[in-house]
Amino acid sequence: MKAIHPDMRILQEAQKGAYGGTSIEEVRKAWSVYTSSLAAPRPPSLSVHDRLIAVPGHPVPVRVYRHAQPTGACAIYMHGGGFMKGDLDSSDPIAWGFCDQTGATVVSVDYRLTPEHPFPAAFDDCYGVLTWLSANAAELGADPARIALVGDSAGGQLAAAMCLAARDKGGPRIAAQVAIYMALGSSMDSGSYVENATGYGLTTQYCRDSLALLLPTPEHQGNPYARPWLAKSFADLPPAFVHSAELDPVRDDGRFYAAKLALAGVDVTYREARGMLHGFMRARFTGSAARAEYDAICEFLRQRV
Repeated sequence: MKAIHPDMRILQEAQKGAYGGTSIEEVRKAWSVYTSSLAAPRPPSLSVHDRLIAVPGHPVPVRVYRHAQPTGACAIYMHGGGFMKGDLDSSDPIAWGFCDQTGATVVSVDYRLTPEHPFPAAFDDCYGVLTWLSANAAELGADPARIALVGDSAGGQLAAAMCLAARDKGGPRIAAQVAIYMALGSSMDSGSYVENATGYGLTTQYCRDSLALLLPTPEHQGNPYARPWLAKSFADLPPAFVHSAELDPVRDDGRFYAAKLALAGVDVTYREARGMLHGFMRARFTGSAARAEYDAICEFLRQRV
């Protein structure tokens, strides 16, 4: 095994039960325990409220974070959790941090989860929120020309898919995209899926199981909105910040996405957190190096949105 950064020790300890459980209820409970163990209180200066966004066929719960001195920028945040777990509470420390450090209004999306709701449920929920926000940004004090998409892990896959869909459909406009330790629905046979298959928290088998729950039938296997890896073109997409962890099965999905964007002429920044694991943002409250990785994301958002 490669050397793991000391800032990841608290993450490793917390992750011992994060991927446990045999039933979906147990899996989600374990995730909630894991994420809450690494959380920190929100700054009192932030205004936070939950609401429903009316999208076609399904009202989507979101949590809206507003800064005391908002900049007019807005970020839609899609959490990770393999499409099967995660909610507004488990993603709260990640979401409020973006608002606190950038001044942007952050809309965290509580999209529907597998196995109850396979593709395209999560995609439809998130894209529906994007469409609503583009038309109603003023209601949140935001500028519709300054909307960024931010997602980690499964959320990074959703962000990439939404950028493809917005391009293909002629809108809504997306000012920037951020994909953090993203999955892409790849074939999972690249180097990182082999080198980092076990021993670093997230496993390759877990990634395979998650994709199987997202796409339980052959119907959508070739759909790039389900598997952005399969997109025929990566041209004309928003400026991107792609952030991977070195010791992570999905690392090469991030490398692949950044390379494809660059080759297509998209303005892209790629950053790799050396010696770090999937989920490193959650270690920012205790580790200065993990905090620097999180700060780099916020700096990109401040500059680009």
